[in-house]
Amino acid sequence: MIKVRKILDKILEIVCVLLFVFITLVGSYQIITRYVFNSPSTISEELLIFSFTWLSLLASALVFGKKEHMRMSFLADKLTGAKATYLAIITEIIIFIFAAIVLVYGGIKITSLTMTQITASLGIVMGYVYVIIPITGVLILIYNILNIADLVSALKLGGN
Repeated sequence: MIKVRKILDKILEIVCVLLFVFITLVGSYQIITRYVFNSPSTISEELLIFSFTWLSLLASALVFGKKEHMRMSFLADKLTGAKATYLAIITEIIIFIFAAIVLVYGGIKITSLTMTQITASLGIVMGYVYVIIPITGVLILIYNILNIADLVSALKLGGN
C-alpha cells in the first residue's frame, strides 16, 4: 500500500509540476503577445484556463492523498485512541461517497454531455477538458481506500 501511494504521489507531483511550467510558459507568451506586440492570443487564454483547472483538480487529489488538506478538526482533536480512528474512518467513508457520486459519476455525466461541444479558440472537444473531473475522482477514491486501509491497520495494531 505504501508503494502504491508513493508511486501515485510521484506521478501526480510530476504532472502538477509540468502543468505549472506549461502555465508559466503560456502565461509569459500571452503577456508578450499582448503588451509587446499588441496582439493578444485567444488560444493562450483558453490554454491557461483549462491548464489551471487541470492543475487545481490534480493538485487537490495530491494534497488529499498526502493528508495535507484543510479540515475542521475541532471535534477530531478532542478524541483520542480508537474513537479518533473510528471518526477518521467515518470521515473517509463520507468523502468516498462524495467523490464517487459527485466527481466520478457526475464527472462522467458532464464529460459525456460535452463531447459534442467544441471550444471557441482551440477547437477541441470540451469533453476532453472535463474528463479531468472523473479522473480526479478516481484518484481521490484510490487515496481514500489507502487512507481507510491505514486506519484499519492502526486499529488492529492498537488492539482496540
